[in-house]
Amino acid sequence: MASRGNFNSRLGFILASAGSAVGLGNIWKFPFEVGAGGGAAFLLIYLCFALLLCFPVMTAEIAIGRRTNSSPVGAFRKLGFPKWSGVGYLGLASGVLILSFYNVVAAWSFGYFFEMVRGNFSIGANFSDYTADLIKISIYGVLFMSATAFIVSRGVSQGIERAAKIMMPSLIILILGLIIYSLTLPDALAGIKYYLLPDFSKLTGSVVYSALGQAFFSLSLGMGALITFGSYLKKDTNIVSSAAIITVSDVSIAFLAGLMMFPIVAYLTQGDLQAISQISGEESFIFQTMPAVFESLGSTLGVIIGGLFFLLLSFAALTSTISLLEVPTAFLVDEKKIQRSKATWLVALVVFLVGIPSMLGAGSSSFFADFIRLPGMENSMSFMAVVGLVGGSTFLSLGGFLISIFTAYVWKKRNFNEEIYYENEGRLGRLLRLYVDFAIGVICPIVLGILCLVTILNNYFGISW
Repeated sequence: MASRGNFNSRLGFILASAGSAVGLGNIWKFPFEVGAGGGAAFLLIYLCFALLLCFPVMTAEIAIGRRTNSSPVGAFRKLGFPKWSGVGYLGLASGVLILSFYNVVAAWSFGYFFEMVRGNFSIGANFSDYTADLIKISIYGVLFMSATAFIVSRGVSQGIERAAKIMMPSLIILILGLIIYSLTLPDALAGIKYYLLPDFSKLTGSVVYSALGQAFFSLSLGMGALITFGSYLKKDTNIVSSAAIITVSDVSIAFLAGLMMFPIVAYLTQGDLQAISQISGEESFIFQTMPAVFESLGSTLGVIIGGLFFLLLSFAALTSTISLLEVPTAFLVDEKKIQRSKATWLVALVVFLVGIPSMLGAGSSSFFADFIRLPGMENSMSFMAVVGLVGGSTFLSLGGFLISIFTAYVWKKRNFNEEIYYENEGRLGRLLRLYVDFAIGVICPIVLGILCLVTILNNYFGISW
């Protein structure tokens, strides 16, 4: 156990786990999901799902990890259920697939930081040419993956925990600074109204489905990251309250990201609510539109604000790529007895190679750009979109569903409750633990089962609910 390492403090564990949850999903994906989902109505549903559904699953993952002191694959075997190790392999595959395309988007963000610093605001209008530049994106991707591997190779306390203690406060400071600035822009109030005043007429089944998927993705559930981090957690740490803090931290930063983004969108659209919805709902909005916004601020201020914005995006990506890389690294260290540094760089190389088709599909190759058309879809999907669908939407929802079933009905809730029980917990802690006990056996299996079923029917068979 000593050779595996541990978090030195509860704060380090919380910051690292929150960093795993906080990433491109919060700052790149969350605003356009909110925009496409009609604004505040989506936000409200997202918050409910994160707190009521994702929090219990997070608690279960951390508990499994701490009980076994093992990576996701070995955890189920150590609990006495080797046939359930498939859930660990599912999480392992999910993490590798997500990291493979995540590193590509992180490379775009990292490259944009340098483009903003040198005042190249036209990069947004030439986004497709930028992503098609395989050599440039490869260099940024190698640099980003190398930074991730360097941190992970240094171990849990000296690498992951130390990096989290630096990056997470820096991330929050950058977001708050950009929020303060964005609120001073003309028409900022229109963006705040769109973001915070719900229009429930826009609340559809599709919006609810997207909100649940976004909550699950943004909290890094179902991919083994929280099981892995839980395996490095000391026995005297209150799991329930830690999971609650991590959940609240993640949704808070997602909420702050919206406060940062929507005033900027309103400034761009001169307060036109319909235009706010249309522009913010585009997946490429940050990369194609934001540089023009920064350019309108003037050369000096645009460079500063634009540089800080994409530095923030890169920091957010790095906090997540660290946890994604740690999952397969821990598997090789625990199961294959490979030395950590060697395992880290080996996995980083494999993941980068797996991500090359996603990189090619962003403009360099028509084959990978129009990779496949699934039933019920009008247009073909890129390789990156397919990886996101399989490794993200499908594997995460299936993994979360199976973990809730395993915790409640295979491992049994009495063993789960024994692991999450904390002697000095107060009244609020007891209430949270009682809720987790109920939710993991009733709410989570039902809702996540439905989410998984809808995802499979809708995306693979063209059957829309």
